[in-house]
Amino acid sequence: MEKIPILKMGEFLLVTVQVDLYDRIALGLESDLVNMISKHGSKGVLIDISAVSIVDSFMGRILGNIAQMSKILDAHTVVAGMQPAVAITLIELGLPMTGVHTALNVEKGMDLLREKLFRMDVISPLPDADTE
Repeated sequence: MEKIPILKMGEFLLVTVQVDLYDRIALGLESDLVNMISKHGSKGVLIDISAVSIVDSFMGRILGNIAQMSKILDAHTVVAGMQPAVAITLIELGLPMTGVHTALNVEKGMDLLREKLFRMDVISPLPDADTE
């Protein structure tokens, strides 16, 4: 079975989708990503879909599911490189992309993940002085 590679880059996971995501491949990606987030304690997932020219409702739901599952595991998701036709299709299909952040390209997507990670570190509560 064909698999989408997932690369670990520090606290982030990078997925570059170079093929059309058929149902079995998409479900495998969803499962593999969730397992890798949990295994490595990753704080962000960047999914590069710049090579994807066609999307259907199943693919849209998978992207939404990945974002929601990642959030539950304390990781942010950014989808980068979305083609205009893909964006139009997702809207026309009425798919809510709740929790999915987008960026024009991989570089801007990594910047967005770093910014989100920095914000989490800055606003996370300080240890209680009484417990030290």
